[in-house]
Amino acid sequence: MTKDKFVAYVSTYTQGDNHGIKIYDVDMEKGSFKEKCQVEITNSSYVSISHNRKYLFSITDAGVESYKIESDGSLSILSHASINGMRGCYVSSDYTDSFLFVAGYHDGKLTVLRLRDGVIGEITDEVYHKGLGTIVERNSRPHINCAKMTHDNRFLLVTDQGQDHINVYKLDHEKGKVKIVDVIRSEIESAPRHVKFSKNGKFVYIVHEFKCFIDVYEYTIKNDLPYFEKIQTVPTIGTYKGNAASALSFSEDYKYLVTSNAGDNSVTLYSVDQEKGFLTKIFTLPISGEYPKDTMLFPNNKFLVSLNHESNNMSFFKVDPEAGTLIMNGKSMPVDVPNCIVFYKLKG
Repeated sequence: MTKDKFVAYVSTYTQGDNHGIKIYDVDMEKGSFKEKCQVEITNSSYVSISHNRKYLFSITDAGVESYKIESDGSLSILSHASINGMRGCYVSSDYTDSFLFVAGYHDGKLTVLRLRDGVIGEITDEVYHKGLGTIVERNSRPHINCAKMTHDNRFLLVTDQGQDHINVYKLDHEKGKVKIVDVIRSEIESAPRHVKFSKNGKFVYIVHEFKCFIDVYEYTIKNDLPYFEKIQTVPTIGTYKGNAASALSFSEDYKYLVTSNAGDNSVTLYSVDQEKGFLTKIFTLPISGEYPKDTMLFPNNKFLVSLNHESNNMSFFKVDPEAGTLIMNGKSMPVDVPNCIVFYKLKG
């Protein structure tokens, strides 16, 4: 029986080295990476993979770029496009891979672009969030940090850290226009950061950077409109003073949810009740690095990698969710200012 093979794509800021995407072969048995190749792109602050698993999208200084994923996991440039604004911080596609969404932290702008077979086309809509936040410095104005579609491909959830809420937009699948239909309001000065959906799409998980907690919502449709009912709030750490929640990622099988905490420099693992949506904390443990901007379980749930943004490295661990243990697994791997990681299963 042929064992599944994976590569890992790691996005990084570029400081002298213009290769902002690093590609690694993944050793699933040893829980380690081996550098495979790299892609020349400036300041790749976020990457995501299309839902048909054929393309990779990346933020860059000039806007956004798309790549064809080759059979060995290497990337071939397909297209690049301007977003007509400041550099984005998050990119994702709808579930038919017909539109690309770019979140703009710096200018509070949502950009929608058309996609055709992975090629980025024209801008179909631009929405600037407006209003004032509650914190004089960082949260004094809109800061969009995430834009993600519901699994039924009807509504786009856009987190606004500056105004402590999530705008819910309905997508016009012909024109590529968005129209606001709801607002999910978070706790004041909590800074909603990233959104994830359960495997069945019925539950929404929103991590809040400043106050270090995850809100869980049940998502339903009522009278043809989205309805979000909060069912749980769980902390990512014991205290949020001096800490900031960062990453949010599901395991490959959706049995576990992982988040990380800057300041405390730790990772928190939860088990997921896939029928009811509830989270149960398994552990919060240190990651041996500074500012774990992204953390993710290996696809076999036996290992974990932490991307340590300020100590310029990736640290690796053996994980036993049932025993609640996290054990260092070999030496850390140097990589300059890493931002996020995506595992990709190779075909055949």
